[in-house]
Amino acid sequence: MGCFFSKRRKIEKESQPEGEEVRPKQYSWDQREKVDPKDFMFSGLKDETVGRLPGKVAGQQFLIQDCENCNIYIFDHSATVTIDDCTNCVIFLGPVKGSVFFRNCRDCKCALACQQFRVRDCRKLEVFLCCATQPIIESSTNIKFGCFQWYYPELAFQFKDAGLSIFNNTWSNIHDFTPVSGELNWSLLPEDAVVENHVPLPATEELKAIRLSTEASKSIVPVSRGQRQKNSDESCLVVLFAGDYTIANARKLIDEMVGKGFFLVQTKEVSMKAEDAQRVFREKAPDFLPLLNKGPVIALEFNGDGAVEGCQLIVNEIFNETKMFVSESKETAPGDVDSFYNFADIQMGI
Repeated sequence: MGCFFSKRRKIEKESQPEGEEVRPKQYSWDQREKVDPKDFMFSGLKDETVGRLPGKVAGQQFLIQDCENCNIYIFDHSATVTIDDCTNCVIFLGPVKGSVFFRNCRDCKCALACQQFRVRDCRKLEVFLCCATQPIIESSTNIKFGCFQWYYPELAFQFKDAGLSIFNNTWSNIHDFTPVSGELNWSLLPEDAVVENHVPLPATEELKAIRLSTEASKSIVPVSRGQRQKNSDESCLVVLFAGDYTIANARKLIDEMVGKGFFLVQTKEVSMKAEDAQRVFREKAPDFLPLLNKGPVIALEFNGDGAVEGCQLIVNEIFNETKMFVSESKETAPGDVDSFYNFADIQMGI
């Protein structure tokens, strides 16, 4: 008994005109544009300013190695980025879906956003960072961190393409795998550090064409104080629920609160379950349970004397038609903040 498909191939072969060349079948993977690894690599450069414009990396892996005294700008999203054996370089990286790994680098100044950040065998790095998970240093010294603070028109879309939230940024929550007793291998940059004094804007004509800004008020990532010592014992938690204008409302609330002298401590975007809501919102949980099905919530922590009352006034005046959770009093606010961020950190594995 013969195979149906073998008979079919025999028939097709017999029906083929003699002498006519048979074209090989084309599959979808054969039609993909060939990727040249050299287009996603800077290697062995010295005293140069180089970069990639938006759309030129498009989620590929990137490698930077053996560069000295260079200014390197990747204005696009990528899969992973590895930086090896670089000295005295300025490096900007657009959103990275996976990890950014520095190895054997020294005297470099960087601004970057990523899912995971790791430094090994490095010394004297300055990093303006947005990182969704806890940044890690290992066998490294004199590593300084600040909050990512950058804008260009394509950046918000690149965060989405990389699967990163602008509100999940643990830039200051550093874990040192190799601590030294009595010493600190890392520290935070001064809060008033001017980003351009560390990571200057590019000077080449091609890269200058991008509309760049390092102003805090324009930054795609909200500029937070992170682990810095709080100025006040009073903090306020605000939780915004998923909707068409949630991100815009969060930005507006941050602008209003910071404009009135309060400090943004930290932000988070995370999904909540009913049991999480019961723990965080307590007796108000029934009011918010139906809203949890719409998507992740955005949480903001503000700090400063009068933060709770100030936030309640702004929410009532500007967002009176939008349902938000706001700490009711400065007595209950610390518990609100701790409950929410403890749950969020556990869910995100931090």
